[in-house]
Amino acid sequence: MKKKVGIVGYGGMGQWHTCSIAGTTYYNAINFNESDVCEIGGVYDIDPEKNALAKEHGYKVFDSLEDLLHDNDIEIVVIATPNDVHESIAVAALNAGKNVISEKPVTMSCEALENMIAAAEKNGKVFSVHQNRRYDDYYVAMKKLSADGTIGDIISIESRVHGDHGVPGDWRKTVEKGGGMLYDWGVHMIDQQLWMLGYDVESVYARFDYLTGIPVDDGCFIDIKLKSGKNLHVEICTYNFIQLPLMYMRGTTGTAICNNWMDDIHITRCTAWGSHDDIRPTKTASGLSKTMAPRTDRAMESFSIPRPAVNVHDYYRNFCDAVDGKCEQLVTHDQMRVVMKVIMAAFESAKTNTVIKF
Repeated sequence: MKKKVGIVGYGGMGQWHTCSIAGTTYYNAINFNESDVCEIGGVYDIDPEKNALAKEHGYKVFDSLEDLLHDNDIEIVVIATPNDVHESIAVAALNAGKNVISEKPVTMSCEALENMIAAAEKNGKVFSVHQNRRYDDYYVAMKKLSADGTIGDIISIESRVHGDHGVPGDWRKTVEKGGGMLYDWGVHMIDQQLWMLGYDVESVYARFDYLTGIPVDDGCFIDIKLKSGKNLHVEICTYNFIQLPLMYMRGTTGTAICNNWMDDIHITRCTAWGSHDDIRPTKTASGLSKTMAPRTDRAMESFSIPRPAVNVHDYYRNFCDAVDGKCEQLVTHDQMRVVMKVIMAAFESAKTNTVIKF
C-alpha cells in the first residue's frame, strides 16, 4: 500500500514534491510518472492563496498544520517551507509520530539539527533531508568514475553552478529566513562532493560575493580539504554571463569534465608518462613552453561517456523502504551533521577570512 504524504509549504519545491509524487506536470515543463510507493495525502501552507492553488490542483488542503499532523493517514511529512521554520515543523511532526523529509538545507544550525535528530530517535521515526542532487545524471557518472579508477586516484574536484539572474524569489533574499546561495545551492554541491570522496573534513575556507545589493550571499566559493589529502572546490555564482565547467575532476592518470547540464562526460587519460626528454616545446603567445606542451597522441587517449539513466524518485523509494525497516536511509544523520558543520564553517570563514580547522 502506498504511503500518504503531507506537504507543508506549497511554493516552488512544495509543488515539485506534489507533482513528482502524483505524476503531474511541474510548471508545464517536467513530466513525472505517478509514484509507486507513495501518494499525496494533503497540503498545508500558511498562505491562503497557496492553499487555494493546491485545492485548484486537486489536492486535499488542511486548515492548519495541526490538522495535518493529527491526520492518522499521513505517514510522511515533507517540509518545503522557508529554512527558518524547518526545525520547529520537523520536531512537531516527529513528535506527532510522522516520518519527516526536510527540504535542504535541513536547518540553519548544528544545534537545530541535533534537536531534529533527537526528536526522530525519541519517537522511532525516519528523518532525513531531500538531497535530490545525488541523482543528477552528470554527478552519478562522475561518482562512478571516481570509484572505478578510470582516471586513477582522485586528486581534486571542482563543482560549480553559474547563473546571471541574481538571487531569485522573495524570502531567499533575506538573512532571517536562511536565504543566499550557500543555503540554496552550496549545500547540494557540498553534499555531492563529500558523498563521493568521504566525510573526513580537515579544513574549510570560504568567501562570498555580495554583488546585487541584497544582504545575503549571491555567490559563494568554498574550498574543502579532506584528511585524505583530496581537495574539493564548490562555487555558486549568480553574476556570471559566461559559465565555467559544471564539474571538473582530476585523477592521477586522467581528467574528467562536464561542461554544462546537457553535456556528456569527457575524459582524457594518460597512457604513457614518458620522460621530459620526449617533450617538444610549444609556442605559447609570445614565447615557448616545454612545461605546458601538449602530449602526443600516442601518450594519451580521449573519449566521452553518455550520462546514465537516473530516476530521482529513487529517493522516495529509499525513504519508504527505510520507514518499513528494509534498508538504511540514503542521507544519514551523520552525513547531515558533517554537511551542516561545513556550512557553519564556511559562514565563519567568510566572516573572519580565515581557514576553519575541523
